[in-house]
Amino acid sequence: MPEFPTDIPPKALPGQERFVAAVELTPLAETGSFDDSRSPESQWKEAWKRLRKNWIFWVSVVILTIVTIVVLFPQLFTDVDPTRADLSRSLEGPSEGHIAGFDKQGYDVFARTIYGARASVLVGVLCTIVVTVPGVIFGAMAGFFGGWSDTIISRVADVFFAIPLLLGALVGLSIINNLWPDRGYWGFILTVVFALAAFGWPQVLRISRGAVLEVKNLEFVDAARAIGKTRRANLWGHVVPNSLAPVIVLATVSLGVYIVAEATLSFLGLGLPTSIVSWGNDISAAQNQVRSGERLGVMFWPASALALTSLGFILLGDAVSDALDPKSRNRA
Repeated sequence: MPEFPTDIPPKALPGQERFVAAVELTPLAETGSFDDSRSPESQWKEAWKRLRKNWIFWVSVVILTIVTIVVLFPQLFTDVDPTRADLSRSLEGPSEGHIAGFDKQGYDVFARTIYGARASVLVGVLCTIVVTVPGVIFGAMAGFFGGWSDTIISRVADVFFAIPLLLGALVGLSIINNLWPDRGYWGFILTVVFALAAFGWPQVLRISRGAVLEVKNLEFVDAARAIGKTRRANLWGHVVPNSLAPVIVLATVSLGVYIVAEATLSFLGLGLPTSIVSWGNDISAAQNQVRSGERLGVMFWPASALALTSLGFILLGDAVSDALDPKSRNRA
């Protein structure tokens, strides 16, 4: 085979001449350069940088900040006792000092909306915690160790996952209400929390298990094992912290869902009793006025507060999901 000379520079044909800039004048000069004085950023730091540029995140922060202040300091917004009924003012419209008027029983609607936030949000927060902690623990164990532990945990979770959340909570609360009718403020709060959590944790377990299955085969886990880390230390020190992103997203969205679930249970008469001021109870009490068209505003205030709070948590979950999703970071 003949050999062709390789030292002859290529010659452009007529009309194919192109100007080629020097490397120093193009972005290629910086391609191989890097700043070795900066330490690499963690996943959470990168997520925060992306999160704070998202306007949806700041809208949710404003909403949830207002809700938090209302829950912790309701007396800043009204000095009216939400449990004081004045039947002489039943269904009276807005007036000075009572911007939302009164309901059928003569309760101040605005005061009950403000004070009702505490019970509703408390149930949502506690339920999210009770659901997330066991879901992460058992999901991580099932995904990391596999074998018989994965089989047992997954099958038990499937049994609870097959039961609809509200249906299971309704049956559970109806039994508890018959066996333990008088259990005080915290008794009612905790029973509603555990009734919802009993059928909500399998979803967190599935998400946690899937994330652990994905993370446990990555290089840094093999490196930790190679330097002598035990399986338990590897699981809780490396695998779980790096698989929490989807769980955090689910928890933020679920918090709003559990607040709505508590309101639904109270609306159906099996959640919090009428002696506890909550949005669900006020919405349930106002349904007759809405049907008759007497005073639509009686339901508007608690329903709007419930919708706005749920929206805040859902928007926060949306923003966190965008910030923690590596694929969305690469597309940006």
